[in-house]
Parts: sequence; structure tokens; C-alpha cells
Amino acid sequence: MLTFPHDISRLLTPGHPNWPGDAPYRVNSGARIAAGDSVNTGELCTSTHTGTHVDAPWHYDDAGVKLQDVPLEVYVGRCRVLGVTARDGAIQADALDGLPETLAPRLLLRTGQPAHWAAFPEEFPALSPAFVRDAARRGVRLIGTDCPSVDALTSKDLPGHAACRDAGVFILESLNLEGVPDGEFDLVCLPLPLAEVDGAPARAILLRAGTL
Repeated sequence: MLTFPHDISRLLTPGHPNWPGDAPYRVNSGARIAAGDSVNTGELCTSTHTGTHVDAPWHYDDAGVKLQDVPLEVYVGRCRVLGVTARDGAIQADALDGLPETLAPRLLLRTGQPAHWAAFPEEFPALSPAFVRDAARRGVRLIGTDCPSVDALTSKDLPGHAACRDAGVFILESLNLEGVPDGEFDLVCLPLPLAEVDGAPARAILLRAGTL
């Protein structure tokens, strides 16, 4: 049974697995009280797509908006958590069969990824364009996934990202949904307020539906 607020962010630890080629996550030592300084500080170095993070449309579309222009309301409000199973490497549109024709504006997909990755997963379910289109038709504005991306690791044309762009759906990736049951909750997801960027790490929590 969940206790609330329930954190669905991935804990960032030294050596946290990152997308291949991205800047590794690390915190370098700064000031130290033990060394005679007044405070302890650190220098943070990381990719904009480390751990739980949001993709601004500019990440996959040169004409898309950057993070500071994404309305914060996209990331806050009623959501549905849905357990899904891939077929042919992707989540297909029939994963929504049996659900209401109108869904909560935020849909979080639990594919079975563990809470912690010892190594970056090389295989994980992508989103089929048909799934994205049907979710958008039902009122979804944000799709979140417990996978590192809505597209396969080796994809070059990024059909999942492109479908989200075309449908006006925003993207939240690398959630920790282990142990979270299907159902409706309230989502609070706050990306770092970085200007002129393609995305940012985020802290995401679930609250009981109706809390907000």
C-alpha cells in the first residue's frame, strides 16, 4: 500500500547509468566544513536527461519550444498510472482498450522497469505512434514512462517522439513506478527551472487523487 506523497523519481547516486554518450552524473566536492570552510557545497555535473527528466519539444524538434516555455500546468494535476506490456518492442494502441474514452490529462506507463538500474538498460518498450495518437485523442497531454525513452535505444528517426510532437503530447521519462498500482492519482512533477534547454531532471511525486 502506498503512502503519500509517494516519490516516483529515480534516486541519483554516484555512477547513475546515463544514456550512452551523455555527460555522466557526478557531484564534485566543493567547500567542506571539515577542511575549515563555513559550509559544505558541491559542484553538480550532469546531462539534462539524467534520471527522471522531462523532454522539452526542442529536444526532438528544432522548431519546438524550450523548457522555459512549457506551461508548468502540464506537469501538475490528475494522472492515471497504467501497467502495460509491449508487443513487437513497443506499446501498442490496444493497451488502452477497455479504458474510458476520456482519460486524465497525464498518463504514466508502468512497463516493469526496476526502481534502480545497475546498468543502463539496452532494451525497453518504446511507444508506437498509434498508441500516442489514441492517447491524445482521449485527452492525454503528458505521457510518462518508467523507461529511459519513448523510443528504442538504437532508433534514429524517433517515431515515438515524432508522434508526441505531432499530437501535442509532452514527455516525461525514467520514472520509478515500481510498486505503484493502476489507478488515478494527482501528479506533481517539477523540472529544474533551466532556461534555453532541451529538458531537465525532475522531482516527481504522486498524491491521492483529489488532493490538488
